[in-house]
Amino acid sequence: MKHTRIGLLALVSAAGLALSACGAGTTGAGGGGGDANTVKVGIKFDQPGMGLKKGEEYSGLDVDVAKYIAKELGKTPQFSEAPTPQRETLLKTGQLDYIVGTYSITDKRKQEISFAGPYFIAGQDLLVRADEKAITGPDTLAGKKLCSVKGSTPAQKVKEKYPDVQLQEYDTYSKCVEELVNGTVDALTTDDTILAGYAAQEQYKGKLKLVGKPFSEEKYGVGLKKDDTQMCQKVTDALKKMIDSGEWQKIVDANLGPAGFKPGPGNPPTPAACG
Repeated sequence: MKHTRIGLLALVSAAGLALSACGAGTTGAGGGGGDANTVKVGIKFDQPGMGLKKGEEYSGLDVDVAKYIAKELGKTPQFSEAPTPQRETLLKTGQLDYIVGTYSITDKRKQEISFAGPYFIAGQDLLVRADEKAITGPDTLAGKKLCSVKGSTPAQKVKEKYPDVQLQEYDTYSKCVEELVNGTVDALTTDDTILAGYAAQEQYKGKLKLVGKPFSEEKYGVGLKKDDTQMCQKVTDALKKMIDSGEWQKIVDANLGPAGFKPGPGNPPTPAACG
């Protein structure tokens, strides 16, 4: 009898441990690492007007879009930084459930991850010092020092289309802005939405200007784990509701309006069907 009781206790103990282990690793669709009420969201921390972290506060168009999606999913967003060179890895390894961070939809990226969207259409432009007269567009960049971010779509396009440019690549656009202001580089290139946000910052007012001649079309999408069609459909439905309800326009006006930025052709866009 004693041996039987010990055997039963051992079985109960083992079953309890097994259940505990299963529970610890369970993540629902967008479950946030075991917490069914949260969703792990990647944003940019250094893009004023789009994704900015100040203390414990997050602001910007992408942040508001991310919050709207989370609300439609019935989740609370847990924000983490998603640096450009690391975005695909963060999604593929499950460290993030989705990314909303000026993330251009490209065929190359779609080989590694999935996208919902677009939710905004931007254009690549140039940011220069306020007294700059020689740089009036990409065709005037030959021999100039141009800054962009490693692994970004704008940096790749410059390498392909304007080989005479001296391209300087950093990990963040904020570093590029610092180098532009102190004269180390002659111009910064990325999407006009991001550039407008920097130009409108208090510390840069009167020091920087947007050239205002976009030379690409950048379709911003929500980055998702490859082939997660269920999550993609939920996010797509949320984006459509955001646009159709007028909430999209409110978000754009609140975040880009202060910089005097007006969305270009194609806005608001129609999100594509999930593939």
